[in-house]
Amino acid sequence: MATTSSMFMYALTIQPPSAITQAILGQFAGTKEQQIITASGSLLTIHRPDPQQGKVATILTHDVFGIIRSLAAFRLAGSNKDYVILGSDSGRITILEYVAASNKFNRLHLETFGKTGIRRVIPGQYLTVDPKGRACLIASVEKNKLVYVLNRNAQAELTISSPLEAHKPQTLVYAMTALDVGYENPVFAALEVDYTEVDQDPTGQAFEELEKHLVYYELDLGLNHVVRRWSEPVDRTASILFQVPGGTDGPSGVLVCGVDNITYRHSNQDPFRVAIPRRRGATENPERKRSIICGVMHKMRGAFFFLLQSEDGDLFKVTLDMVEDESGQMTGEVKRLKIKYFDTVPIATSLCILKSGFLFVATETGNHHFYQFEKLGDDDNETEFDSDSFPANSKEPYEPAYFHPRGAENVNLVDSIESMNPIMDCKIANLTEEDAPQIYTVSGTGARSTFRTLRHGLEVNDIVDSDLPSVPSAVWTTKLKREDEYDAYIVLSFSNGTLVLSIGETVEEVTDTGFISSAPTLAVQQLGEDALLQVHPRGIRHIQANGRVNEWPAPQHRTIVAASTNERQVAVALSSGEIVYFELDVDGSLAEYDERREMTGTVTCLSLGEVPEGRVRSQFLAVGCDDSTVRILSLDPDSTLENKSVQALTSAPSALSIMSMIDATSGGSTLYLHIGLYSGVYLRTVLDEVTGELSDTRTRFLGHKPAKLFRVSVMGQPAVLALSSRPWLGYADLQTKAFMLTPLSTVSLEWAWNFTSEQCPEGMVGIHGQSLRILSIDRLDNNLLQHSIPLAHTPRKMLRHPSEALYYIIESDNNVLPSDVRKKLQNGEGLSNGHSDSKAVVNGHKPELSREEFGYPKGDRYWASCIQIVDPIGEKTVIKQIDLENNEAATAIAAVSFASQDDETFLVLATGKDMIVSPRSWSSAYLYVYRFQDDGKDLEFIHKTEIEAPALGLLAFQGRLIVGVGNKLTIYDLGMRQLLRKCQAEAVPNLIVGLQTQGSRIVVSDVQDSVFYVVYKQNDNLLIPFCDDSIPRWTTCSAMVDYETAAGGDKFGNLWLVRCPSKASEEADEDGAAAHLTHERSYLQGAPNRLEQMCHYYAQDIPTSIQKTQLVAGGRDVLFWTGLQGTLGVLVPFVSREDVDFFQSLEQHLRTEDSPLAGRDHLIYRGYYVPVKGVIDGDLCERYMLLPNDKKQSIAGELDREVREIERKITDLRNRVAY
Repeated sequence: MATTSSMFMYALTIQPPSAITQAILGQFAGTKEQQIITASGSLLTIHRPDPQQGKVATILTHDVFGIIRSLAAFRLAGSNKDYVILGSDSGRITILEYVAASNKFNRLHLETFGKTGIRRVIPGQYLTVDPKGRACLIASVEKNKLVYVLNRNAQAELTISSPLEAHKPQTLVYAMTALDVGYENPVFAALEVDYTEVDQDPTGQAFEELEKHLVYYELDLGLNHVVRRWSEPVDRTASILFQVPGGTDGPSGVLVCGVDNITYRHSNQDPFRVAIPRRRGATENPERKRSIICGVMHKMRGAFFFLLQSEDGDLFKVTLDMVEDESGQMTGEVKRLKIKYFDTVPIATSLCILKSGFLFVATETGNHHFYQFEKLGDDDNETEFDSDSFPANSKEPYEPAYFHPRGAENVNLVDSIESMNPIMDCKIANLTEEDAPQIYTVSGTGARSTFRTLRHGLEVNDIVDSDLPSVPSAVWTTKLKREDEYDAYIVLSFSNGTLVLSIGETVEEVTDTGFISSAPTLAVQQLGEDALLQVHPRGIRHIQANGRVNEWPAPQHRTIVAASTNERQVAVALSSGEIVYFELDVDGSLAEYDERREMTGTVTCLSLGEVPEGRVRSQFLAVGCDDSTVRILSLDPDSTLENKSVQALTSAPSALSIMSMIDATSGGSTLYLHIGLYSGVYLRTVLDEVTGELSDTRTRFLGHKPAKLFRVSVMGQPAVLALSSRPWLGYADLQTKAFMLTPLSTVSLEWAWNFTSEQCPEGMVGIHGQSLRILSIDRLDNNLLQHSIPLAHTPRKMLRHPSEALYYIIESDNNVLPSDVRKKLQNGEGLSNGHSDSKAVVNGHKPELSREEFGYPKGDRYWASCIQIVDPIGEKTVIKQIDLENNEAATAIAAVSFASQDDETFLVLATGKDMIVSPRSWSSAYLYVYRFQDDGKDLEFIHKTEIEAPALGLLAFQGRLIVGVGNKLTIYDLGMRQLLRKCQAEAVPNLIVGLQTQGSRIVVSDVQDSVFYVVYKQNDNLLIPFCDDSIPRWTTCSAMVDYETAAGGDKFGNLWLVRCPSKASEEADEDGAAAHLTHERSYLQGAPNRLEQMCHYYAQDIPTSIQKTQLVAGGRDVLFWTGLQGTLGVLVPFVSREDVDFFQSLEQHLRTEDSPLAGRDHLIYRGYYVPVKGVIDGDLCERYMLLPNDKKQSIAGELDREVREIERKITDLRNRVAY
């Protein structure tokens, strides 16, 4: 990395991409349970489906720092474990094993075969494995195929051979699969086109006569080489292959799927062909042909079937009938191919059928779905089509097959995995006036689009919410005996007394517990084997199991102000500053320690900590005093109440908790002292179990109320609940074991305690005002909570109302029938482009299908577009929809306050009519002006203005509107009947796609030429470009970071910051500089000046929005960006050079010590298109936490730091600015 850069950023991912490109199924843990492995961008994720609960849980996510191109699972003969083969952009084939014991991927083999990057002739695009796990074939789009033989050696370890070549030049491969041939020589099938003759024929005749071939490649295991065994022409539209079971299970061969047909092919069998059924309905075009985009084959005992999906999302069940001999046995010869409609699910990239009867659908856009099979569609009355009705030759005519889509009957949705792919736009705002802002995004496509509100927090289940007679101050739960599994009592303390409730089928008040009810309570504890303890201001009450009560009264004129207890020890602080310590005797009575320790100030809180297993007492007592200190006192019999250590604080402590928690650094558990301050700050510090020393303090601001701390249990691990202005939970992350502190998505609580009962084995009981709440937390793996509002069409841009909590979203879908055309068709009126048919009228009375499940009916060159107004806070729904007519589609939106209209704000919308995306064309384009009505909840149309081309950039600028039309920048003012053009200039060479402004400066994004800085000279009424970039960047989004710096993203997945030279910036703003700027010589056919590149980083997701914002309360400004595949990320500016040097060194060490799993070089990966500059990869730095202890120690030694210090720096950098 160039150390000369004056600006450094730290790149962090807040939410990894959620778009799944491929999913595979296997028994990767070596048990009978199946897991799903998915690839999303550079992430490899393993999921565990739970058949009992019908849920899918993520076990492990690993960033391979490379692009995953293909995945395959295989199993060696006789083994019980599946391995993973990975094809990536590293030019290497990787074989991985999942190690369940340590929950990580282990790389077994890494074989280099070609150059890096995704190239046409470098294998990795296609990957297929012999069903018996004997060999795999990895192929490129053109020419090259490599076969690797997989075996095991004498030590039963997996081995991989040298590659065997099966290259054929000037051949394009469209699809590939392995044949199921039992234990004969492995055979691989490919769809190929040889373009040798096409290349040499200028007339185009050869292209018209070109044939696509199905080719079999056989690996001869005896001779150890690959031969091209069989080749046969197939339908020219064929695009995908599916393996048909062979050996004892079926006839072998492949299904070849093309446009409107599925054909069974094999070298020794006749072909059988069926048409893909088309949808029947009033709004469907009967001439539109479908093709198969995805599918899965599933074997059951003695049978198999295929589920194949068309581009509408319809699943078809395909089966093969076999010829039987005289005795009724299958002969292995195919008789016919059959197809029938099964159900409709969202369009998928991968389908996986689990043995437990579930279907996992990795959807192309939106949430991924997990279905349960209700039945296999054998006994329904759906029409079944077979190959007897269709000719085997693809050139012969046939009668199309039709079906009526219906609601799901065979599969039932049981779980949905949240996915924000694709994120189209995003805004960050604090509409609810909470501590931290919320993230508002629009994502999805078609009818499955959503408006989502994201909040940092853990999901909380409210189990009970009941009102109490008055406002309690505290609550506890207690068991009756030590061995009890569940709590027996809830104890509530009020200002004038105590209430005890028993927990059973119902919760009711009890009075015969021995607790004193006339005084408030300070602490409750189940003591020893079967006794109870109550601490109140006037003394301590020890209630034996036989009902006897021992009372220890507080000394005269003194009261108890703080108390802490565990099952064997009690410590109380008196108002005089004295500490009294008790321990449980052998006979079960409480014995007071002879001496009392007097503290210098008033004691505000105490903590004893739990008794460690195998010990009789907790070693330490933590005491917090109002002189802003915490002291650790020893409880050892030899040195009782002696001072061990002291820590000074910034404010008086309000709560303390000594707790043992899982720790990433030590690999086991560590004793921590958690401290809450009156200022709302939380501190966590390591408490040495031998010396009592305090070290490695970490701080976090929680809120403006004093922090209270409670020990709770969540998902089987100890956690700390911290209450301030909102509740927070401190726990160990399930994967990294690092300490996480996350807010809870519930009301603020004044007090809380752990709660266990039969109905709720792990919960918490808390107080909110005058109500008692019981809550539980079921998931710790997702700390971003999403709330979705469905939208009508694919969202393109979103805009916030200038003052109200409302969002305006422009949506448009291409090649989709708009609502007015759909209504016409349902009423039986025909259309000009093939949609009218006699059957449509008959079906006009059928109810319209659910658009979310079945999508919109397609219509060539139609646009369906609208504006929707969303209220995400109040009504949490779409409150108004305005449809666009005449085949217009919205392209841009802006809120503009016009100075000529007394600064009233109007909504301006840009549209294009009859647009064709590529090559770009349109019949006309308009700017619509709307007035806000009813506090923005409605829009009133004012007028529309025709413009030369659809505008992709609109912006409010100095009381007027600035519009990017084509490559021209135009300023408009609002007139009575239309917008009035005031100024125009050619600003960019190609097409304006975005505008940003500060002062009189406008930053203009060009579709393929980075950003241009333009200045507006008001006196001369001129727009003058004065600075541009030297690198042609295909800009997708941009934002001004400051007056001279712009940040942006491009369509190749890069993020960059560019800065205008200060001299050029000052010259452009000088008064009277217009003449000088207009006549200044252009430099290399561009603007007179060039932008300097400050930072450049490859993020591997196409940025769709970028903005400068804060994410946490009191945090620094960061650059927040969203990626098309569902990524949320931040770029954090470094403040000190010292931090830069430290993280640079750490990054370099991690590149060598923890090299990427798929063999990609990390530095080259992050500099994919342009060398990385001024950015440190935070995702790589955070992998330090996951390293084994010896590697951590060696890196720490090289950096001359402690392991804990490095970990603190990494976590602090994230916690200060993000989640």
